[in-house]
Order: sequence, then C-alpha cells, then structure tokens
Amino acid sequence: MTDIPRAPRAATSRRSMLFGTAAAGAALLATGCTSNENNDEGKESAGAEVADSKPGKKVTIGFAGPQADHGWLNAITTQAKNRAKKYQDVTLEATEGSNDNATQVGQIETLINKKVDVLVVLPADGKALTQVGLKAMRAGIPVVNLDRIFSSQQAYRCWIGGDNYGMGLNAGHYIGEQLKDKKKAKVVELAGIDNLELTRERTKGFDDALKNYPNIKKVARQAAEFTVESGQKKMSELLQAQKSFDALWNHDDDQGVGAERAIKQAGRDDFLMVGGAGSKRVMQAIKDDDSVIKATVLYPPTMAASAIDLARALGQGKGIAGMAEYEIPAQVTLYSAVVTKKNVDEYLPIGFT
Repeated sequence: MTDIPRAPRAATSRRSMLFGTAAAGAALLATGCTSNENNDEGKESAGAEVADSKPGKKVTIGFAGPQADHGWLNAITTQAKNRAKKYQDVTLEATEGSNDNATQVGQIETLINKKVDVLVVLPADGKALTQVGLKAMRAGIPVVNLDRIFSSQQAYRCWIGGDNYGMGLNAGHYIGEQLKDKKKAKVVELAGIDNLELTRERTKGFDDALKNYPNIKKVARQAAEFTVESGQKKMSELLQAQKSFDALWNHDDDQGVGAERAIKQAGRDDFLMVGGAGSKRVMQAIKDDDSVIKATVLYPPTMAASAIDLARALGQGKGIAGMAEYEIPAQVTLYSAVVTKKNVDEYLPIGFT
C-alpha cells in the first residue's frame, strides 16, 4: 500500500490535538502500512508521521469498561489487553470494570488523577458518564469513546464503535434474499433490551431492509434482555404464538443460547435463524450446518483493539497510514458483516466465547 504524500505538520499542542478537526466516519486502515515513500519518484516525500508497529514515544493508556459479565464485553476487555501487550511503548492501566455508573466514574477519575496520556472508555451508560469524559478532555487527556457514545462530542476526541442500524439492515437483507422467492413469507424478531437505543436502531435497520421485500411480513417481535434465561423465555413465547414462520433474527448470540434451547425443546426446525454479534459458538454451528442457525451479523469486539491503536496514535501525536488528513478521524464506524457458511472460516478467529 502506498501512502498519500502529506504536507509537513507543525508541532501540535495537546489541546489542539484534542479538539482539532478530523474526517468523520472514515474507515480505520491497518496501522502496519507505514511507508512515507513516493514510489513514483523513488524518494522520501514530506508528510505527517503515521503510527506503525515500531516502538516510539511511550504512552500510558487508561482503559475503563463495564463489568465483563457477557461474552461480548469479556471479549472487549481481552481484545484491549492483548492489543496493548503487542506494543513495547504502551502501558495499559485497566480498571476492574463496573456496571454501576458512580463506580465507573470513580474508576475513570482515578485514571485522570494518575495522569494517563490517553483514555479508552466504554461507558456502562454513555449519557451518565459524559461529565467524566468532559473532565478528562478538559484535563488535557484525549478520550477514545468506545461504542456506547457520550451525549456530547466534547467529551471525546475520537469515537469508535459498531453500526447497530447497519447490523439490523444487513440481517434483514440476508433474510430477504433467502426468502425473496417465497410467497407470503413470515419472519419474527428476538430483540435485546428495548429501552436501549442500540436495540431500537437494530430493529429499525431490520424493518427498513424488509421494506425491500414486499413478500415478507414481520409477524411478531419479543424483547429479551441479552441473557440466556430471557432468550429462552421470550423465544418460547414466540414459538407458542407463531405456529409457523420462515426466519428468525436474534439480536444477540449470548441470549441466542437460550433461544436455541427453546427451539430444541419445541422440536422446531422449520425456519432459518440469524444471530447477532458473532460468537465463536454460533460461527461453529454455521460451519457445521446441522441446525437452524445459518448466519450471524457481526458486532466486532475487535473494536477494542482498534481503540488501543487509536489511543496510541493520539498519545504519540501521529496520524493513520493511508489517509490524507493529519489527524485521526473523529468517528470510526465499523461494518457489520454477515457470516455464513461461505465465509465462516475467515471470521472464526475473531469469534468471541
């Protein structure tokens, strides 16, 4: 990959690094692509420094997230810690994690008082933790806001996270393509926690996708709670209410464990099931192709590893290879790929347990 030549960058103060303008929504490119050579001329071109895997300025990154009481959240913490270990110049200060807002605020304030160089924060509740994000930014500590977004853009320097609307959209299109030739097809939806914005976005994306398939009707929806127990209970209710349907979209692979139990107990195999988030267990079921599970839509926990990359670049005052801008983006939205039997081997290594 050839880097785009860049004009020289003047020394950047920490404050301008926090609040400088960047291209929103750009795709995060691999940091290993580091050359600043102009291959056409065979000589070095002037340009802003970009982050690479070589040791550079030492950076202490504070990491704070919710309690790892869910497969995906546990994978988030694991991804962050493993990524930090790959860099000789990174020291990671990680909190224990908590679902209590006051406790998490206290943990982040401790990191601020330790004067870490950069913060990576996945808030238990984005709105509730916005003030502590603002506090860090005002203290000159850039914040990488991971997934659950703060209510003010001033509370973070960069946001990176999944695409909940796109997750629903891609699930809907996959199901739509499988059922497009069936007359009067019926689908059901097993959603997550209804008072979360992410759940509403996933449902909206799913509904918008189904509008492209006039032969398909969503006949039922139940909201579970991202737990095995709730998944089993709500799936049982769906199966009792709907004696026949053609496809199920389940928002979350962890609650899907319970949903699958209910399906087996009911002796049903007359529909296809699409999962959500991308657990290794579901990917293996897709590969084995011996159950109703035919696909899952990713909400990749690898975003935590990318957040560490972004935090390191911020701490070193560097940009990202392959981008013309001097600064890292203000927002990075990840793509929700659909994992099927055709591509499951490609994605199995990043499946979470």
